[in-house]
Amino acid sequence: MRLPRARGDLSATVIDHLGRRPGTGRRIEASAGPRTHPYGDDLQLALYLCYELHYRGFDGVDANWEWDPELLRLRHSLERRFLEALRDDVPRHPDLSTALEDLLTVPVGGTGVSRFLRDEGETWQLREYAALRSLYHLKEADPHVWVIPRIRNRAKAGMMAVEYDEFGAGRADRVHARLFARLMEDLGIDSSYGRYLEAATAETLATVNLMSLLGLHRSLRGALVGHFATVEITSSPASRRLADAMTRLNAGPAAVHFYTEHVEADAVHEQLVRHEVIDGLLEDEPHLASDVLFGIDATVWLEGRLEDRLLDAWQTGGSATRESVRP
Repeated sequence: MRLPRARGDLSATVIDHLGRRPGTGRRIEASAGPRTHPYGDDLQLALYLCYELHYRGFDGVDANWEWDPELLRLRHSLERRFLEALRDDVPRHPDLSTALEDLLTVPVGGTGVSRFLRDEGETWQLREYAALRSLYHLKEADPHVWVIPRIRNRAKAGMMAVEYDEFGAGRADRVHARLFARLMEDLGIDSSYGRYLEAATAETLATVNLMSLLGLHRSLRGALVGHFATVEITSSPASRRLADAMTRLNAGPAAVHFYTEHVEADAVHEQLVRHEVIDGLLEDEPHLASDVLFGIDATVWLEGRLEDRLLDAWQTGGSATRESVRP
């Protein structure tokens, strides 16, 4: 994975420093202030670059940058600006039970991305969708693993049961990230990890950054469980529509299989997450209910922004990516 081009002063600062040797004591003067756009390309790319150091890193970048104090100080200012904006902007449900009921409600009709792709999408739009989603799906479930040592009892056991499936239930060929790579190959696009970072919009980066933010902070463990619940509860019906889209456009067997696998697996996961992970967490730590609710609402809101970006582009015949996605 190569470092991308900068999208502003913050991301340029991060890229510049990652090209140097860490530990020199050189101070990083940049930080995110109140005038920094919390959902803009510059902040979101800078934050993504900082977080990626905790995953696989970048070609030619020293692994010791992961815990460099100066870079962590800059990351803290980016996180603070992003998180404060989310707490101010995200519409909130009155309570957790109402939020979960809304996640379980599958609206009739509607104009979501999965419906668009199923009913009228074209192959080039499937490629764009897969390219953008690859930023998460090629490390699918990784951000959620961080919560496991921070929870206990029923919540830990339920989380482990779901994650075991996500990582292939002991079979490398069934790891969901590998299944998504095969989907990309069926669509004729590059399945290399991080290949489409340059193509990703700020809305895409924000959905992935939220997972990393919640996963890396123990204080946000409740919100990460809320995020995980949202992903698992809403996945099965959307995956069915996306499987239909892949079938209609003859995308290939691996492309269809990725989503049919999620139709079946996530229907089971939804029950585990609601009744074991969430209920178990709140049995142990009832004060985290508001954090779980925030994780749900923030996830839904950021996903809605991404859907709006995709549909606004596609419905006018335009591209939803920052650069072309070609076979």
